[in-house]
Amino acid sequence: MRQPLPPVVLVLAGHDPTGGAGLIADSESIAACGGWAVTVPTALTIQNCHNVVRVVPTDAYLINQMVDEIATLPVAAIKLGLISSESTLEAAISIIRRFPGVPVVADPVLKAGGGAELSTPELRQQYIERLLPLVDILTPNRAELAALTPECQSTDDDTARAVALLSLGCQAVLVSATDDPLPGNDDQVLLTLHSPDNTRQWPWPRLPEQFHGSGCTLASAIAARLAVGERLLTACEQAQHYTWQSLSHGYETPSGQFLPNRTPRASRF
Repeated sequence: MRQPLPPVVLVLAGHDPTGGAGLIADSESIAACGGWAVTVPTALTIQNCHNVVRVVPTDAYLINQMVDEIATLPVAAIKLGLISSESTLEAAISIIRRFPGVPVVADPVLKAGGGAELSTPELRQQYIERLLPLVDILTPNRAELAALTPECQSTDDDTARAVALLSLGCQAVLVSATDDPLPGNDDQVLLTLHSPDNTRQWPWPRLPEQFHGSGCTLASAIAARLAVGERLLTACEQAQHYTWQSLSHGYETPSGQFLPNRTPRASRF
């Protein structure tokens, strides 16, 4: 028997040929969390499980053309990943404005797990000033949070940094300490949700491996849960549970970072 289409999540992100991150990670996570991903590549990447070698931004005209053709689908959430050029940023802004009222989840992919820079100071400033006011929830790790708040370089206070982003119009910030444990929490990963209404923190056991695509998994899972109608706090809780299960059942590669196992059977939540 035919079934109705699940809630649609429009994904604007880079393509990672390893499948660990980018559009493949987004699609798998969204499907596992009850949504249907429609994917528009913002960039092609040359990378492996160690690092990114090269990024080629997608032509902004092609990005807009792709969205034109899928715009009749009932988009229920938007997920943003890699934005590697100002023209791509312009395209993303115009696309978000085409779907007023649709929640936007942004994963600020500024640096590869292996250390390769994927942005520039000028592009980050445009991201801060022009894109963040359109975002419902931003999902940075601590390094990304610091990079997006250069005015707060004199402090190591994540709360002050998150408040600075909220003051720009971003509706909520979920900070992940996967990359840099908070003092006294070496055996845990703390995720902290900052919003105008409250602050909520979740501890998760820190896994010993390094993973490729954990941020994409989390952000896409949040987008899917928002698309199916969950409130922000519940969507963040469910997405974290799904992400931790995906990582704890992850795949070991011959070399480099581990890959999340995002199949529903392995990461049921």
